[in-house]
Amino acid sequence: MNNRVHQGHLARKRFGQNFLTDQFVIDSIVSAIHPQPGEAIIEIGPGLGALTERVGARMDRMTVIELDRDLAARLANDSSLKDKLTIYQQDAMTVNFAAMAKQAGQPLRVFGNLPYNISTPLMFHLFIYTQAIRDMHFMLQKEVVNRLVSGPDSKAYGRLSVMAQYYCNVIPVLEVPPISFTPAPKVDSAVVRLVPHSVMPNPVSDVHMLSSITTQAFNQRRKTIRNSLGYLFTPVQLMELGIDASLRAENISVAQYCKLANWLSDNSAPQQ
Repeated sequence: MNNRVHQGHLARKRFGQNFLTDQFVIDSIVSAIHPQPGEAIIEIGPGLGALTERVGARMDRMTVIELDRDLAARLANDSSLKDKLTIYQQDAMTVNFAAMAKQAGQPLRVFGNLPYNISTPLMFHLFIYTQAIRDMHFMLQKEVVNRLVSGPDSKAYGRLSVMAQYYCNVIPVLEVPPISFTPAPKVDSAVVRLVPHSVMPNPVSDVHMLSSITTQAFNQRRKTIRNSLGYLFTPVQLMELGIDASLRAENISVAQYCKLANWLSDNSAPQQ
């Protein structure tokens, strides 16, 4: 028997399809989301509808974004769901979530069992739209969740940690073993809740500057900040900002990275 076939559908490797089948995990995720009628609920990657059916049972309407045309068609013909669903058969990386929130007249509640191969770039895409999002609940590779929640002085702490925590309060919800899926992935998974900050704890004037600084620092994470960011800051400037130049990228807090970004924005030469 082909263990990549579930409910008559062959899981496609190129879409990173692993279908959630554990009823306890499904119930736990739906309880964590706690969807309510009238909310603007958006599911990314509904697949065969394991979460869609449970959430949809509580909703009058919901929206799903599914890249696989066969699965989108299957959902469109589901007798219990088809009258409730608005289906976008497209790549979630191309979706304008701000436009969806404007159309809904309220912030979005986004959830999904995200394919591991696109989870990180999709998170960065969603961060662009946090002003239009109330909260997000995602099933991700456990390693990615560890990176999202990690603080300084941890090997898991990196650019994703800084950017996620800049935009959101990040809360781990549930760990999920491989046996909860068909086909079973080779890695552990976890569910995480991301709640965009209503008031930014460390506002920056140019988020692109923050993104650039963290990219440069963590691309050379074995080097000290004196070396990895030496072309941007002198040791004296770092000292004046309260940052030890002998520290490495993983030792610098989110607040300190934001301070660096703001200093650079304030002191960059104007464009001619």
